[in-house]
Amino acid sequence: MQMKKLKCAVIGTGYLGKFHAQKYAALPDCELVAVVDINEAAALSVAEAHGAMALTDYRVLLNGAVDAVSIVVPTTLHYQIAKDFLEVGIHVLVEKPITVTVDEADGLIALAKAKNLVLQVGHLERFNPAVLGLDQDEKPLFIESHRLSPFNPRANDVSVVLDLMIHDIDIILALVDCEVERIDASGTAVLTQGTDIANARLQFKNGCVANVTASRISMKLERKMRLFRPNSYISVDFQNRVLTKHRTGTKEMFPGIPEIETEESVFESGDALLEEIKHFVSCIQTGAKPLVSGEAGRRALATAIRITDLLN
Repeated sequence: MQMKKLKCAVIGTGYLGKFHAQKYAALPDCELVAVVDINEAAALSVAEAHGAMALTDYRVLLNGAVDAVSIVVPTTLHYQIAKDFLEVGIHVLVEKPITVTVDEADGLIALAKAKNLVLQVGHLERFNPAVLGLDQDEKPLFIESHRLSPFNPRANDVSVVLDLMIHDIDIILALVDCEVERIDASGTAVLTQGTDIANARLQFKNGCVANVTASRISMKLERKMRLFRPNSYISVDFQNRVLTKHRTGTKEMFPGIPEIETEESVFESGDALLEEIKHFVSCIQTGAKPLVSGEAGRRALATAIRITDLLN
């Protein structure tokens, strides 16, 4: 029996929104019904490329015209738009960060649960093949991450913590799976009015420590994370999709000292956004919990806000 196609829409057709539209249009399980943007020309351009309706007001879709939406608008608009769709029974994929405040995130999570709807948060790096290749058999003792990027005027309405660091915060919280006990942070503005470079040290109740650095004023592009575990050291290169594992082996390199075995996996260039949207669709079809649920998005946001407060 063939499954009914999901009727989908994308709210916001900026840099990332147009790619969301492209992915829905390419999926055989989906029908891209509409794209929405207050800029009519932008909406028309994306809609015409995929045979969808172009709208300037998302509320037109609240009458049951769609089953699911991607919300790809400025963060300040996430809560109200997501709330409006969830209230009428429409599944929501909202870009990160989930909302501006933790209270808003709590509201969306409660609403999605009450309506039995999928609420997924767009932490795209979770679908990087190098991250998916990580095993979680051992909990890390220490984590170090660097997310460095040259300056780009896009997304400078938020600090580097909510723009870049939150990716690593989300992954670290998922890996450690323990409450953060203490945070120390420092950072500064350089080119914008917000924080452009920041470092945070997260200490967890289980003893794990994570040292997290993010910069949007770097001369190079680097996205790396290193995990130190009882019997292994793991390096994740997000940019080049390389996962390197160093483990203690069964042989000895010196008497009483085990040899170090190294295994490197280089993953083919994938389409993380496509995988993210396919996962969203699958969760709607099967009732499974999203890899990046509303609760995961809330947890990342709450930690990012704690860091941001320490910088102000």
